[in-house]
Amino acid sequence: MRDEVDRLVEAWQRERSDLDLRPMEVLSRVSRLGHHLDRARRQSFTEHGIESWEFDVLAALRRAGAPYELSPGRLIRETLVTSGTMTNRVDRLVARGFVERLPDPRDRRGVLVRLTDAGRRSVDGALESLLDRERDLLAGLDHADQETLASLLRSLVAPFEPEQP
Repeated sequence: MRDEVDRLVEAWQRERSDLDLRPMEVLSRVSRLGHHLDRARRQSFTEHGIESWEFDVLAALRRAGAPYELSPGRLIRETLVTSGTMTNRVDRLVARGFVERLPDPRDRRGVLVRLTDAGRRSVDGALESLLDRERDLLAGLDHADQETLASLLRSLVAPFEPEQP
């Protein structure tokens, strides 16, 4: 089975036979797969009436477990955005009825952001849709190959990720 990357690599080999093109063979495919995944994400989220950034915030709250709440600081760390960006995002999600702000019982000056039932339904539906599309993207690999690929990609990505406590 051949793909577009094979054609590109062959052309470069012809023009620059002095270069080792193995990184291109791997990372060009990862990049192309990333484009397909981005499209699948947009379609899944659009079907459920949310934007990608909304999914990121709602998913962070959903993953936190009941009662599905986090401090704004924790949301910032989970979603890798600035404080000002998070404030804007929470404001917009409150306006849509997907989250609510509550006083933090452990800190009189603090607030917690909590997922509402509407936010939970939206993020759950979007996640199910996304997983269906991701399964389609991986359909050419059996479960063992998917596990192997996940392990190999973890080895590549881990050095770039911040250490977690």
